[in-house]
Amino acid sequence: MSIRLGEEAPDFTAETTEGTIRFHEWIGDHWVILFSHPKDFTPVCTTELGYMAGLKPEFDKRNTKIIGLSVDPVSDHQKWVKDIEETQGHKINYPLIGDPDLSAAKLYDMIHPNASGGPRTAADNATVRSVFLIGPDKKVKAMLVYPMSAGRNFDEVLRLLDSLQLNAKYTVATPVNWKPGEDVIIPTSVSNDDAMRKYPQGFKTVKPYLRYVAQPR
Repeated sequence: MSIRLGEEAPDFTAETTEGTIRFHEWIGDHWVILFSHPKDFTPVCTTELGYMAGLKPEFDKRNTKIIGLSVDPVSDHQKWVKDIEETQGHKINYPLIGDPDLSAAKLYDMIHPNASGGPRTAADNATVRSVFLIGPDKKVKAMLVYPMSAGRNFDEVLRLLDSLQLNAKYTVATPVNWKPGEDVIIPTSVSNDDAMRKYPQGFKTVKPYLRYVAQPR
């Protein structure tokens, strides 16, 4: 199946390094970052998993859970996390899904539906390099896909999460390269009359379709 923005994230049951989970139930009323890996004991993914462990307190502040997925069994994950802690300086503090039969990878359209489980190389699973941002309503809010050779920028994922949460709470948009605390954009769906009621402190109109206002708090 294809995954599209705004649609419900597929639910599944899986074994993880923290026990069995049913995904939607595990999400609860949180936001979620689901990020996948093509193989355990791979160099780029080792750095990414370690970095995310260090960044977890920032996600916690934003009512956001993080969960990894790798196309290997949990027994391999449990060995890999020791290497990650040793080399990256952070202990893995979030669950890693074991997906040796590729069921979750297929469910999230990360790999060809006819791919088979069993012994596979990282190259076989090269497309399993996705990031999904999912809201408390269980709907997919954003997706990113990276090649194996390029480490993901999880600071950007955090910035994207901030933008999505701001939009969800205040119905505003964020301009190019926006950072928290900077001005935001009033969507064109909001009339000037409504904007004046909503933002009595005023806003800046550059064009009728481009209006800036201080970030709501």
